[in-house]
Amino acid sequence: MGRERLSLGLLLRLGALLTAVYVCLHVYLETDWPGSPAPLALEHPIQPKQKLGEQTRNKQVTAEMRQRGRAVKRRISYLRTLKKDGPAKKKDESHESPTPACCPALHPRRKALRWHIDLEPWASESHSLEEEAKRFLGYITTPQVSCSPVPGEEAAQEVMKVSTGWAVCLDPKYSLAHRTQSKRCRIYSFGLGADDRSLEHFLSKSGCEVHCFDPSLKQPHLQQAEMWLHRLSVDWRDPNPAIVAQRQYANTKKLATILNDFGHRQVDVLKVDMESAEWKILENLVLEGVLDSVGQLLLELHLHWAGFEVAGDDPSVVRYWFSLLKELERADFRLFHIYSDPAKPRLFLHKNVLNASSAYTLSWVNTRWKP
Repeated sequence: MGRERLSLGLLLRLGALLTAVYVCLHVYLETDWPGSPAPLALEHPIQPKQKLGEQTRNKQVTAEMRQRGRAVKRRISYLRTLKKDGPAKKKDESHESPTPACCPALHPRRKALRWHIDLEPWASESHSLEEEAKRFLGYITTPQVSCSPVPGEEAAQEVMKVSTGWAVCLDPKYSLAHRTQSKRCRIYSFGLGADDRSLEHFLSKSGCEVHCFDPSLKQPHLQQAEMWLHRLSVDWRDPNPAIVAQRQYANTKKLATILNDFGHRQVDVLKVDMESAEWKILENLVLEGVLDSVGQLLLELHLHWAGFEVAGDDPSVVRYWFSLLKELERADFRLFHIYSDPAKPRLFLHKNVLNASSAYTLSWVNTRWKP
């Protein structure tokens, strides 16, 4: 009996002690003692330091992503504004600096370069030289447009005479007549030791800027009267840099290279007398799209042989010649003047074919160049 009472008393005392400890602990936690930690909210359980660091980094990354998203939206909005303002801006710029109708802007160099011309179909199934020559000669001796000079101007009438051989079109329908009046025309004349420059002198007196190119000159550049002379000539390819380094200067270049070197966008008249190199030069003008920057083309054709670097049998050569001239027609060039020197021999690829002359001087006008 005594032992049971002793055990019961110990249990009561232990229970009272635990109760007191619990009450003290509760009071301690509920009371904001100085230096005691702040009570923790139930929705934010205690986290290890590593987890807290990861959470902080996640918040920073999320904030950066939101900022980038807002920046992208601003950029998209800015681009949309530019697109909306673009046509209006272009329209304003076009009013400020319109492109003259006579000088069409060069195509961004332009068009994709071509590697070969488009050959025309054969003149006949037999592929004979006579049929090819008949088609070709009929083409170069038939004017495609008429060109009447300005009425009442004796100088213009004189330069259009067939006896001069070379002729330009001063018809008011095209740009040259108006550009000579405003003194804004430019002439390129290529020749090998050319003696007859009556046309160049006429155009220089009319107010045109005339450049004569002759690789036989002793000086690189020379101003003579109202014309510029250059020790340079046109070719269908640019010179080899190694050869240029040996000779210290290049005396032949492509027309596109010469235009770029001189800083010229267009040439109102391009006169070429290159003694059988004209076919490859013309091919280069076609393939590189340089014809867009030429207003009138005056060309002497030599038919007594195929020409430099023109290969193939005789019918194929004539087909190639005809295809080149059809490329001119596709570029909106129209033949307005033909001249055949009666003193030239009657040779066509070393033969007498249809009594054709060995040389013809032809003149085309670019019908896209309007006043």
